[in-house]
Amino acid sequence: MSSFFTIPGAQKKRKRAPTTENPKRDPMAPLPKAPESSESEDGGFDEPEDAQEGSDSENEGETAAEKRLRLASRYLENVKEQVEVGFNAEDVDREILLERRLREDVAEAKGKVYRTIAGELAPEKASHTLFRGNNLATTSVATCAPFAYTVHKDRTLVKWRLQDLPANQFPQTTKKKPKKQAPPRRQPDKVLSRQGDRAKAAKNKNYQGHTGEILCVAASEDGQYVVTGGSDRRLIIHDAKTLKPLRVFTHHRDAVTGLAFRRGTNQLYTASKDRTVKVWSLDDGPPFAYVETLYGHADEVVDIAALAQERCVTVGARDRTARLWKVVEESQLVFRGGGSEKKTKADHINPKSLALENTMDRVAMLDDELFVTGSQNGSISLWSISKKKPLFILPHAHGFEPPLRPEEASAEKIPDLKQVSPEQPRWITALRTLPYSDVILSGSWDGCVRLWRLSEDKRQIEPVGVLGQPSGVESEEGEVLVNGNHSDENEPWFVKGVTGYAWWLPWAKEHRLGRWKTVKGGKNGAVVFEIPRREKDVANGDDSSNKDVDMEG
Repeated sequence: MSSFFTIPGAQKKRKRAPTTENPKRDPMAPLPKAPESSESEDGGFDEPEDAQEGSDSENEGETAAEKRLRLASRYLENVKEQVEVGFNAEDVDREILLERRLREDVAEAKGKVYRTIAGELAPEKASHTLFRGNNLATTSVATCAPFAYTVHKDRTLVKWRLQDLPANQFPQTTKKKPKKQAPPRRQPDKVLSRQGDRAKAAKNKNYQGHTGEILCVAASEDGQYVVTGGSDRRLIIHDAKTLKPLRVFTHHRDAVTGLAFRRGTNQLYTASKDRTVKVWSLDDGPPFAYVETLYGHADEVVDIAALAQERCVTVGARDRTARLWKVVEESQLVFRGGGSEKKTKADHINPKSLALENTMDRVAMLDDELFVTGSQNGSISLWSISKKKPLFILPHAHGFEPPLRPEEASAEKIPDLKQVSPEQPRWITALRTLPYSDVILSGSWDGCVRLWRLSEDKRQIEPVGVLGQPSGVESEEGEVLVNGNHSDENEPWFVKGVTGYAWWLPWAKEHRLGRWKTVKGGKNGAVVFEIPRREKDVANGDDSSNKDVDMEG
């Protein structure tokens, strides 16, 4: 009787099936033909259809790695041909341009910062146009070239048109080059205006209009819709051409404080004092659609921002958090502020005025991984979605408010100087960026806009210049350039025909959410700043950087 333990070892081994091929292969022999690989095996390279027809026989024996190398080489050749167009090889290093183009392509595909244009701007040469109507404080502005939309606390929505430059402003002659002339100031024209009526709303329950202060406005990129939200808890969608209300939503339980369209789509995000964020779809036209509600903030949601991906960033005021909402994944990332600032040893600054970050009021996205926030203590923070704490904090970005005099701070005849509060930093009341670039703009009640840029290592915020002059500072002509509270600002709008950029900025005597701070001598209206690019960037007729910044609000 045989068993496993009594069978000889030679019989225990499994017999292999006979093979006709020689197991020993010459290491110098070519590799066997690889099967046709799929898109994932090729690493994402897709061969053009016209190139596939005549290359089947030539590339019959190539492997997946050889195919990737061949397609990458073809891509580099195409990029080289594009880079050479419009450049002089004697003045421009071709290899540097090629490297820059490749970096921009990779960064654009990943949704990261890929345009460094802050150094090209000349804020000291910026021109401005101040326009105003017979309205109360301007709370917000939205642009969709060539139109802009402003909203006011008197329940008014106004449509403006920016005048185009004349065609013969810079005539071209063959005999003599024309002298450089500054472009004329372009006074916007008032196109339409629509104001809410409380009396009609009291009589008609189906009244489609605002009954309270309008706090925010947003315009779709396709130019079809203009959306407004106000303290009356109403979200109203207007026809952009006629400003006629198309639909009124009352889903929010408190004031609507922020609006943001997802770039390239008609998907809308709204923020409210009821501590929620709601998602809407305006793709199918009226009657439109409510999608879902996002919960998480412990206090009022006062600002919101969004880019191309299906996600948005919000700030929650006194809960001192910024939240990144991933709509598809139904999840959120929480970024907690509230950290103390570095104490300064400057003689003119009272250490008691360097307060903690008690609120987060403003937010703007640089790209899909970086965003900035503005706080009531006057600081601007740079955040990354991969870290819970800010990468960089810029304290008291707009300086300090002069302290009150002793007789103003106390009712006593002989006030105690020790009890007088020190100077306080100015709040960050407006914060916006030029998406996918290194440009950051901030505003406060000092009457000017400050221009910042993201450092090369993307870990710091550096100053660039100032637009306008602080309140009370007069120009050479004796005109106060801008005086008021910078309440909000929209994305930069590239002005065709001018080698530079333009920003539509609202100005008001008071904050958009309250009247706890009123600027004396301030104006209610809006300002258009036109910032030229430096001359060295447009030398030899090279205006190539405009191809990446041709944006319309």
